[in-house]
Amino acid sequence: MSNVAVSVDHVSKSFRMYSERNDSLKSTVMRRKKSVHEDFWALKDISFEVPQGKTFGLIGRNGSGKSTLLKCLAKILWPESGSITANGKQASLLEVGSGFHPELTGRENVFLNGSILGMTRKEVTRKFDEIVSFSGVGHFIDQPVKNYSSGMYVRLGFSVAIAVTPDILVVDEVLSVGDATFQKRCRTKFAEMKGEGRTVILVSHSMNTVKEMCDEVAWLDSGELQTIGPAQEVIDAYQLTV
Repeated sequence: MSNVAVSVDHVSKSFRMYSERNDSLKSTVMRRKKSVHEDFWALKDISFEVPQGKTFGLIGRNGSGKSTLLKCLAKILWPESGSITANGKQASLLEVGSGFHPELTGRENVFLNGSILGMTRKEVTRKFDEIVSFSGVGHFIDQPVKNYSSGMYVRLGFSVAIAVTPDILVVDEVLSVGDATFQKRCRTKFAEMKGEGRTVILVSHSMNTVKEMCDEVAWLDSGELQTIGPAQEVIDAYQLTV
């Protein structure tokens, strides 16, 4: 069995930045010219491997490409070139309330989101009490999630994601929302996953969190991989530039 959980091989991703844009056929005819755009390369030839059973961090300034890379890892975005290979079942939590329907209750969304992540209704029913307990949502579970705070959204979404028992968990700033009790639960859960040979890939702007939780770190800047290695070494190098 491969000891590599995720392989990122020469990945590049671009977005079109429009200075003039035709929003309709009528606009195209009336203006009598094409939309004007240039390509913005958010990721430029990124390559690295994430070892199995490790907690792996992505760090860098705002706009460095961290979130774009995470979305490529989660197959929300597709790179223009290169490939990403994940060895095992993967679950992702990248945005507040991703996969939730605002008009449905927390209970209904647990079953909906669990289904999206590949669990059967029987599995969700069996794990339901554990999910609610971990999230700390409590008696709000039967309220529409549109009334939830951002913290409640994230806690419930994270609780469903880890209930899938993925081989690889991809998370974006999940520890930045929630009280100290929930953050402690997350750290404990990450430690359990690591002990079971599972892999966590996370983005965080908190260097203390990255130091505490991550074995290895990749530092991105302006879409380019600056360095990769043991967490403390990479963080020390990064902090000299900020």
